[in-house]
Amino acid sequence: MEKKNHFQKSIAAALIIMLLALLFLAIYFEENQKQPPPMLYPGEIRDYQGQNLASIADVRENAIKGTQFINTSTYRLVITGLVNQTVEYTYDQVVNSFQKYQKVINIYCVEGWNATILWEGFLVNDLIAKAGVNSSAVGVIFYASDGYTTELPLDYITNKNIILAYKMNGLVIPPERGFPFQLVSESQYGYKWIKWVTKIELSSNPNYLGFWESRGYPNNATLR
Repeated sequence: MEKKNHFQKSIAAALIIMLLALLFLAIYFEENQKQPPPMLYPGEIRDYQGQNLASIADVRENAIKGTQFINTSTYRLVITGLVNQTVEYTYDQVVNSFQKYQKVINIYCVEGWNATILWEGFLVNDLIAKAGVNSSAVGVIFYASDGYTTELPLDYITNKNIILAYKMNGLVIPPERGFPFQLVSESQYGYKWIKWVTKIELSSNPNYLGFWESRGYPNNATLR
């Protein structure tokens, strides 16, 4: 009789352990199968002059060191290199002193995704004009707060009227998408669309290799 009771207790204990294990597995799989909720951007424009726009959330956050959080009170945009004088702008000076332009441009990433966004910002041409561009400058190197860099030809910047955007789909660019400024490198793959821009350098080196370019990406990122 005592052996029977001991056997029954052992069975009960084993069943309890099994049930607990199953419960743990159920909780584990439920937690790991949860997808993060989609990020919402209330008030963003999704239609512009009859053209459907992607959501800001469709532009993925591809950053080498994660989201950068810029303090506008200490932020400076530096224009330097082959210029007559180095110029520094505060965030407010850029936003309030230069003419604004809007463009609907599709960003294409080498990873395969793309998004059509309404960008609003300022001509890079206007930003560098005050510094006085040296005639020997042929390239423009852009620097970001996380150490990311990329270069584009000066004539491309000029002829394409490339803008440095501070808004997307009518909203100020959020930190995870590049606040305060992102370069809208139309007709170029996404790794030329540098975010969190802090410095613009005029250069005589047309072969400067930026972050990804120095790791094997083509310096010429023109869309095929």
